[in-house]
Amino acid sequence: MRIAILDDDEAQIEAVASLMASAGHACQSFASSKPLLKALRTESYDLLILDWNLPDIPGIEVLGWFRANLQAAPPTLMLTGRWDEADIVAGLNAGADDYVVKPVQPSVLLARVNAILRRAYAAGESGPVERHGGYTFNHPAQTVTVRGETIDLTAKEFQLSLLLFQNIHRALSRDHILEAVWGWSPEVQTRTLDMHISRVRMKLGLRPEFGYRLAPVYSYGYRLEKLAEDAGAAESHDG
Repeated sequence: MRIAILDDDEAQIEAVASLMASAGHACQSFASSKPLLKALRTESYDLLILDWNLPDIPGIEVLGWFRANLQAAPPTLMLTGRWDEADIVAGLNAGADDYVVKPVQPSVLLARVNAILRRAYAAGESGPVERHGGYTFNHPAQTVTVRGETIDLTAKEFQLSLLLFQNIHRALSRDHILEAVWGWSPEVQTRTLDMHISRVRMKLGLRPEFGYRLAPVYSYGYRLEKLAEDAGAAESHDG
């Protein structure tokens, strides 16, 4: 998962980022609120970990901004030294998915994070086969079966397709997709992503006549949408 950490304590950021990295998550750190708010205009994250007391905008106000301005705000965990009952209630009422008081044992923090991620991104089923609507993903074979046809994909096409279906109706930034599918390789260019998006759209039939739309989000990234049956039929008829 891709996690943003907002905290003005450098040692705290390093400790949390190291803990999350040990669990396989990718982290991006921010020491003040404004750079994070700027990043959220072009980036997507799976989880936000926020402190309350910050040098510019308090974490609870940042949380309010998320809820008011992001179409699909990611789950949020408040990690703060404010332990008063009124503060905890205020944080949860503002929209935090969990509220953890510093200091906290690393194992407890990781368990809280994993619990949030399970609730927010619960998989339809576990195991070598994963189903999303009418699409069946076979992990060992790296194939997708749709409308009775088994489609062979390259490793990157399979990872990209699965990422999109696991985040259906959610806009993913270009960097988020590149990081999730290609890692941090600097030689991977954005046209590589565009080419793979085009191939996945063609191979899996992600078009309105089949009930799906895989579309670019201007100056941001891509979103896979499942259309209502009548909407898909109407677009097919209009086309």
